[in-house]
Amino acid sequence: MSRSATDLAPGPKRPRPGEHPLLGTPRRDTMVTLALAVATGALFILMANHASRDLIQRIDDYFVHTMVSVRAGWLTAVAKFFNILGLVYVTLPVRLAVAGFLAFRRRWWHFAAFVSAIVLSEISTGTLKALYDRARPAGSLVHTSGGSFPSGHALAASVTAVAAVIALFPEGKGRYAWGAAAVAFSLVMGLSRAYLLAHWLSDAVAGVLLGASFALGTALVVHAIRGRATAEPALG
Repeated sequence: MSRSATDLAPGPKRPRPGEHPLLGTPRRDTMVTLALAVATGALFILMANHASRDLIQRIDDYFVHTMVSVRAGWLTAVAKFFNILGLVYVTLPVRLAVAGFLAFRRRWWHFAAFVSAIVLSEISTGTLKALYDRARPAGSLVHTSGGSFPSGHALAASVTAVAAVIALFPEGKGRYAWGAAAVAFSLVMGLSRAYLLAHWLSDAVAGVLLGASFALGTALVVHAIRGRATAEPALG
């Protein structure tokens, strides 16, 4: 049976099965990403300014006193459990599992967005810690090393969880539910770092914001590139 002229006409390339759009609502997601980037940039600028840094330090000091006053055995156990979850021995296998799954399913756009977010976060962590060279709070309940700002645990948790949700789940109730869980996990990770006095509160907030910014930012860029590539006329 011969194919009609309509069948042979050039058209947009169809995505592979299972390759959902990285951004379900591009305009909304772009605005959220920009707002998040502005908030992240503002905090990092404030921390680079002596006067504003002193104000933030007073807030951090108050939070430290609060955390010490509410310490309890079960809270400390939970915080130390999150400390373990943020170690490279846990985050690396999780990241490799997500990337491996995406590669196995040949979901290369999702793979690119996820891996790019992780790579950017890893490059920035050490660089920013060295640049700000902030001392950590005294009396940490867990082993720490390197500069305090931003929190590497919070950044790693945020970028991994948010980027994984974007790559694995299409727009809909499932993505919203897992997205809420990713945000909650990132926030608890950040708070646990401040509770343990491994970081100041502002370190944790900066890590969460930066990780989410990387996850959403790379998804936004890859989504735009994918849109241009799939909009090219397909050959007959």
